[in-house]
Order: sequence, then structure tokens, then C-alpha cells
Amino acid sequence: MRQVPNLPTYDKDATTRLLCSSVHLDDAFARYAHQELSGDRLTAPGLPLGVNLLALARHASRATGRTDLRDRRLAWLCAVWWLAVLSVVGGLVSGAPGVAEAAFAVLLLVLGCAWWLMRRAEAEARGDALAVRYSAARPQDLAPEVADEAERRLRGLRRPNMVPYTQGAERQNPFVGSGDKIKETVWQPIDISRPADAPGGGKATLVPFDAVDLHTYLARELGNLAGLEGLRAQNRLYVLGPQVFYLGDDVLPDRLRPPNSEIPPPLVKAGLLKPGAGMRTYLSLERVGEGGRVIVSMHLRARLQHPSLSWEVAAYCIPPLHARYYGADYIPRDGFERWWSLVRFATSHTWSGLTGAPGRIGRRNAERKRRARELEKARKEITKKHALYDYGTTDSLRERVASWDQLGHSERTDSQDFLHRLQQGVLIATERFLKDHNVDTSSFDQAQQVINTQTYNISGDITGPANIGNNGQISAAYGQGAQAPAAAGPTP
Repeated sequence: MRQVPNLPTYDKDATTRLLCSSVHLDDAFARYAHQELSGDRLTAPGLPLGVNLLALARHASRATGRTDLRDRRLAWLCAVWWLAVLSVVGGLVSGAPGVAEAAFAVLLLVLGCAWWLMRRAEAEARGDALAVRYSAARPQDLAPEVADEAERRLRGLRRPNMVPYTQGAERQNPFVGSGDKIKETVWQPIDISRPADAPGGGKATLVPFDAVDLHTYLARELGNLAGLEGLRAQNRLYVLGPQVFYLGDDVLPDRLRPPNSEIPPPLVKAGLLKPGAGMRTYLSLERVGEGGRVIVSMHLRARLQHPSLSWEVAAYCIPPLHARYYGADYIPRDGFERWWSLVRFATSHTWSGLTGAPGRIGRRNAERKRRARELEKARKEITKKHALYDYGTTDSLRERVASWDQLGHSERTDSQDFLHRLQQGVLIATERFLKDHNVDTSSFDQAQQVINTQTYNISGDITGPANIGNNGQISAAYGQGAQAPAAAGPTP
């Protein structure tokens, strides 16, 4: 092999590090991520898609905890401030200059304390953001653990083999959170009823197989056949949200909690051989680009009905992160610039931070109570009225934070290459599988000529169910979906 110098490359966990650093710098995003990953909920979480959700949940919890502590202290200082203002006015009106002077000194002291709190919190936030962005340690090791239930739920998302999707998504596709649809088609049927010619003459004996055998073969061999290192292949049962209840305790052990992401393999196989009502198994292929910037996925389903075989194919793409999540790359890291940047931040945000603290706390508490009431209402309907709840997810966090404006030429061509390689790999694997089972592939050769003319256009715009607003609010376009995250006031 030719020896050449090593060029700089993206870290494999670059996307995770960027998002973990962003929660320390962007309060709206921190509160959304904290609620989405660690908050109480009934709906299933979205797929990770190249993001270490456990690390992100830990950093979001740390960031929101820091901001909450700062605002509680600022709220107490705000109360002292207004008491001092009243004392100044009262002293001047009553002719007690000593009282007015003492109260004025308190005002200056309160401003000084507020300035110090703002600077300290911002310095800690920037320090944590830079640490997770550039440290050699794993991102999840740089923040404390969250609640045990949230930790367990997020660890279960490492290899999920079931994805509940909200009923509203049924009108489009069940692959919620996979990004923008690039192509959706059913390939031309292949005749699998004729045996191949035997080496010694005559016809060979057909080797029986089913869709599970075909899916298993592709999942095992496709990475090598397609020439895509790091390809993730897994059979997943996609279930319509309200139908989750009928899968039993293995999937939904507690009707008042989200369903499991990992279920017994026989259920996944059943969704391929005998699809249920709103329950079908797909072979999900995911290829994460350099540094997680682009994620290309292809969802396949073998339609095996004697005497023919066809493939249901859906391809999706998620572009790079939005520009707002690269804030850690522009923070002064040391020296006078760092010191002066913190001084300017604290000075310009002290007044809004001090006087706005009670309002921010009030809005967060109101949003928390509203969300708790909605969950309590839903749980009462489930337990008392035996309501059929939609446990399906609407999207994924990775899809929400993406922006087509950040898609460059390299990512676009890489994505097209990924999809063409996946398509070719599926065709090669299918042909080899059929030959191994002594099936005449002449019908396959004809279908392959048609399939190979298909192209993939990697472009679009994020017009999915929601985006993160300035106050961390999420507006969903369909279904019960994920619970709305906590509202967050403007970051002072």
C-alpha cells in the first residue's frame, strides 16, 4: 500500500461534541435537550443517528442546573434591589438622607453581586463547552449522570430494534427522524420460482428460504459488498404509535411510561413474515459521514410472495448541523481576549439578568406545571378510561438540529455515493443470495438494468415537524408526538 502523510480529519464524535458544547452556550437548546432526553414522557424517544444521546443528556442537565442556580440567586438579589429602591425613595421623601445613602450603597452592592454571578456562570459555561469540544476524554465522562430511569432509557437506544411512529406520520412514512426523503420506490419484481441450471446438467433443487433469511444475509454481508466501512445494518420493527399497546409487556411493560426500544427478536421477525396492523419490519441501513456531518439511511423491506420477490426501498438524508451549534469554535480560549470577553458579557447582561430572573423562573415553572398537567391528564385517560395512547415519536433530535444551508459540495457528493453504493450492494447481495439458493437469476438481471438507472438528488430544506425557537419552544405539525420541552426565557 502506498505510504502518504496523514491529513487532519473530523473526530468521529464531532457532532456529539458540538451539541454537548452548545447546551452550555445556548439556554433554549439546553432546555429542549434536557426535556427531550431526561424529562418525564409517555412517547418513545427518537433514534440517536450518530449522536451520543447519553452524553448530551448529561451535559444538558448540567447546563440547565447551572442556569437555574444562577437565576435563583439573581431573583433574591432582585428582591433586595427593589427593597433598596423603595428605601432610597422613602429616605428622600421622609428627609432621612442616612437611610437613602445606605440604601444606595446596597444598590451598588447588588449590582456588583449580579455582575459577578453573571460572569461566573458564563465562565463556567464556556469552560465546560470548551472542555467537551476539545478534550480527549469521552463527552459522557465530562458531566454527571442523570436520573437512573433516563440513563437506562438512553442506553437502550444504542441498538434499538423497534421504533414507534406517531399516527400522523402514517400519511407520509414511518421512518420518523431519518431526515428528508430522497427516494421512495418498490423495485421491479423478480421471478424466484425457477431453479438454476445444475453444473452437471438439468435443473438444481431450489433451497427454501424466507424473508428473514434474506434480511439476515443482507445485514451481515452488505457492509463489505457495498464498500462502506462503518455501515450500520439492523432489522427494526416499525410500529404505529397506538398499536404499541397490543404488543404486550415485552414492549410496553408500563402503560404510563415510554415503550422499550429493545424488544425480543421473534417480534422483529414476525413483522417481516406476518406483518401486523401497523407493524412492519424493515432493514435499516445507516451510514454516518465524516464527523457525523451527514447521515444517509436506506430502509429496505423484502416483499416475498411466491413466485416473486421485490424490494420496498426508501432513502433519506440528514444534512450537517445548523450554524448556531458551532458557538464553541468562536470562544476566546485564553489570555486577555478571554478575560475581556467575559467582562463585556457580564457588563452587558447584568441588568437584564438581574431584573429578568423572576420572570424567567416564573415562565419555566408555568411551563413545567403545564407539561405535568398534560401528562397527568393523559395518564388518567389511560388508567381510568382505558384510552389507546399514541406512543409514537414524531422525529429525532438530530433531524431537528440540521440545516440544508450547511450542506457543502463534499457532503452532497458523498451522500450520493453512499446511496449508490447501498443500492448496488443490495443488488449484489440479493443476486448472491438467490444463487446460493439455486434460483435462476435471469429475471433478476432484467430487473437490475431498470433499477440501476435510478438516481438520488441530495438537496432540500428542513420543513419537518418542528424547529427550535428562540425560547426553546417546539411546535409539532402532526400527532400527539413527543412532549413539548420546557420554555426558556432569552439567555441574558
